[in-house]
Amino acid sequence: VHLAESGGGSVQSGGSLRLSCQVTGLTDNQNCLGWFRQAPGREREGVAIIDVDGRTTYAESVKGRFTISRDNGKNTLYLEMNALKPEDTAMYYCVARQTDARVTVMPPRYYFKFWGQGTQVTVSS
Repeated sequence: VHLAESGGGSVQSGGSLRLSCQVTGLTDNQNCLGWFRQAPGREREGVAIIDVDGRTTYAESVKGRFTISRDNGKNTLYLEMNALKPEDTAMYYCVARQTDARVTVMPPRYYFKFWGQGTQVTVSS
């Protein structure tokens, strides 16, 4: 299984970015996908997840600003980030777990078996 993130970069506060994650190697679309992030000196935290049926869960800090989506035909996960703030600065990781379970709360990091290498997002004030 390989997860490859892209789309990170540097933007000013209030700007937008769209992250993508190409997912390869999973046997089918029965999986939960998501995004985690880690800022310097802070623990890795869940940002947004989308389960097998398209149900989404967001961290409180990004609700209303970020949108997660998936294109199963393209095996690609997206994270649309708007109204970015300096506190959104972090390395963003794509994550996956093969499961058909309903997911309605943000799982802990150990729930996800597969991780990408990360893409850096930097927001300047």
